[in-house]
Amino acid sequence: MKLLTTLVLGLSTFFAAVDLEAPATVNKAESQVRWEASKVTGTHWGYVPLKNATLDVSGGKITGGSFDMDMVNLTVEDLTDAKSKSGLTGHLKSDDFFSVEKFNTSTFKITEAKSSNGTDYTITGNLTIKGITQKVSFPAKATVAGKKITATGQITFDRTKFEIKFRSGSYFENLADKMIYDEVKLDVKLVAAI
Repeated sequence: MKLLTTLVLGLSTFFAAVDLEAPATVNKAESQVRWEASKVTGTHWGYVPLKNATLDVSGGKITGGSFDMDMVNLTVEDLTDAKSKSGLTGHLKSDDFFSVEKFNTSTFKITEAKSSNGTDYTITGNLTIKGITQKVSFPAKATVAGKKITATGQITFDRTKFEIKFRSGSYFENLADKMIYDEVKLDVKLVAAI
């Protein structure tokens, strides 16, 4: 009986000491994904709303996580003229770009989160757009304040790898000032309670 009690107490102490990994639900109201894309004549930007997002946190450090982006409700924020804004928003949702009728969600899932200090990270994961998945890596930062963790990073991806080739200089010649650059940036901010 003493042996059994000792074993139970030992296991209880062990599990109490281990900081088990737990998914933290991201607060969508405090979080955001901002997109930015450039062409020869300028830059456009806007937001892609988050559908779902989680961060896996252990010992105050990010170990994993994922987020889903609502492509149907992406916005354009740099244009003020209603007609121009509506025109670009509709074009981005069309088959020239994100084909949102067929692919209404884009996702990112962390496969590795490397950090030596719990603040500066190299995040690697799978980005899925239009049903195509590509591996991406990027630097990120995380800060913990009380029971809240905030993670920020910039994902840069080549849109042509997701079959978004409209006016790409890599695929079309003589575009002159109508060329759209292949790189797209996503500035991601995720805030979660831990």
